Amino acid sequence: MDSETLRIFSAVAAELSITRAAARLGRAPSNVSTRIQQLEGELGIELFSRVGKRMSLSAAGERLVEYTARLLALEEEARHVVSAGGHAGGLRIGSMESTAAARLPAVLADYHRQYPQTHLQLQTGPSRPLLEKVRNGQLDCAFVALPADFGGLDGLSELGLQGCAVWREQLLLALPADALPAEGVGAIALRSLAAFPQGCTYRGIAEQLLGVSGSLEWRVQEMNSYHAMIACVAAGTCVSLLPESVLMLSPAHSQLQTLPVVQADTLLVWRQHYATPAFERLQALLPEAPDAPAV
Repeated sequence: MDSETLRIFSAVAAELSITRAAARLGRAPSNVSTRIQQLEGELGIELFSRVGKRMSLSAAGERLVEYTARLLALEEEARHVVSAGGHAGGLRIGSMESTAAARLPAVLADYHRQYPQTHLQLQTGPSRPLLEKVRNGQLDCAFVALPADFGGLDGLSELGLQGCAVWREQLLLALPADALPAEGVGAIALRSLAAFPQGCTYRGIAEQLLGVSGSLEWRVQEMNSYHAMIACVAAGTCVSLLPESVLMLSPAHSQLQTLPVVQADTLLVWRQHYATPAFERLQALLPEAPDAPAV
């Protein structure tokens, strides 16, 4: 089970197609098919289920995907560290949508300008799934907001992670222009919240603030972008909780009413003892941590 075979397996697992994986790898389909068959023979188990021309990962294949990511990442890390950055390497970064939209463009542009040989990958998602992907080696680091029940930095340490605060965000409850929020949150007539799927820290804050959990009145409209959330708020159909830095990017920000709710820190999180030159260069480009803990 050498690293090249694992790269081939990873490509097939991502594409669920021998033909597409072969094109992605620049190999002949017959070669890719043979290497997968050899790997299955070596392990003594089928990694893919095949029905006609359709492929899907078997239970064993799904487990191997995670280990493959960790093994290939460790190999890449070793090459980069031993060569003291001479090996171009790469950096797999996870981020909340809000941070990717409002904070990272300038940082990553600066990184690419200084270190164009390093391959940067960015993946967005809610904080809890991002933390899990850093823990299991699918990501090298991630920008997240820790959930209130997570236990702060001690909770990170228990997962073999460490982190530091990078940005502090003012979270705003955005409301339609005619919502009349003068009497506070309790006076809001709307009972619909636009938010990311479960695992989003800001969603958890919003649900606690509005008393959504266990309520028969409130419903949550799950969305995958702040653009959609802001549009729905502007249309008068819901409320939403989002960082001020994100709202100010939208042309609609002046047409909405907002209530300041709380400040929340965005942390950069990584595995303990992970210290490649590529990662250290990213850290050097980030602002200093906020002075005081978030409320």
